[in-house]
Amino acid sequence: MTEPTWQQPPAPAAEDPSAAGNPPVAPGPAETPPVPAAPPVEGAITPSAELREGLAELRAEVAKAVVGQDAAVTGLVIALLCRGHVLLEGVPGVAKTLLVRTLSAALDLDTKRVQFTPDLMPGDVTGSLVYDASTAQFSFREGPVFTNLLLADEINRTPPKTQASLLEAMEERQVSVDGLPKPLPDPFLVIATQNPVEYEGTYPLPEAQLDRFLLKLTLPLPERDHEIEVLRRHSRGFDPRDLAAAGLRAVSDAHQLARARAEVAQVQISDEVLGYAVDVCRATRQSPSLSLGVSPRGATALLATSRAWAWLSGRGYVTPDDIKALAHPTLRHRVQLRPEAELEGVTAESVLDTVLAAVPVPR
Repeated sequence: MTEPTWQQPPAPAAEDPSAAGNPPVAPGPAETPPVPAAPPVEGAITPSAELREGLAELRAEVAKAVVGQDAAVTGLVIALLCRGHVLLEGVPGVAKTLLVRTLSAALDLDTKRVQFTPDLMPGDVTGSLVYDASTAQFSFREGPVFTNLLLADEINRTPPKTQASLLEAMEERQVSVDGLPKPLPDPFLVIATQNPVEYEGTYPLPEAQLDRFLLKLTLPLPERDHEIEVLRRHSRGFDPRDLAAAGLRAVSDAHQLARARAEVAQVQISDEVLGYAVDVCRATRQSPSLSLGVSPRGATALLATSRAWAWLSGRGYVTPDDIKALAHPTLRHRVQLRPEAELEGVTAESVLDTVLAAVPVPR
């Protein structure tokens, strides 16, 4: 990957059919047309090639440890650019934890992991006041939430009280201690995982908390060739606990992410495309298969992720294809199926497909 770029692919679908519904995988430079010199939207910026290439190198760097999860890497980068949080769903053993650790190493960010269990207390996540006998005073001991990338492993295995301890951190990027706010590091990203096939002893996330996650990404089981490559690496001595031995290096950092976020905030979107995003979200509220459609927060999330994808694609303006490309990962966890629709085999993915096919696309 000599000159990595994030350009818009010819179609918004993911390259890997098993990863359908995740953000599109950014193809290499030979697969994409050049970025137009004169953007069709007035006032549109020209994304920095240096910043985009720095983030694009993440694919090659993460691939040194994680095989075949390019779409998930793209989604995590979009979340970092939007300062949003991510819900990762996949069966055990598909490298969810390794993906987060590898991403943090490639971005030179601090990361901590919390294994959520039924007996986990809120203070175990956010921190607590500890009595210091030498000073006869209470001092605050920071919890694992004070990090850049917090991996909340199996978040649905802990009771709602502990789940709720993350809400302030996710929304306000701070923790209140004895009435005083303690700011979290920047960037701060919660990456929560859950197992889609085992629900015994779990506490499903309430809709209000699901709505706080910018994206829901699915990690599928690897294809045969990818699984062979995983075994080949392990047979050659690869140790997932020793990323340095795999040759992993930092290709970007928090400063570059901040500069990239500033550019993403300047990506333009026309009134027609804004209306299209709103129409997509409003159509979910009228779907007969859904008891809960996408809220206005979901519409703003779709705007944010579409702008980030447009920037990664080398454009300073959003197109309807950007909205379509990010609709599934941004909206799939914000809708709720009616029980009778579930019994008929309807899924959130199929409802979103129907909505995207029915809403007129601006030309």
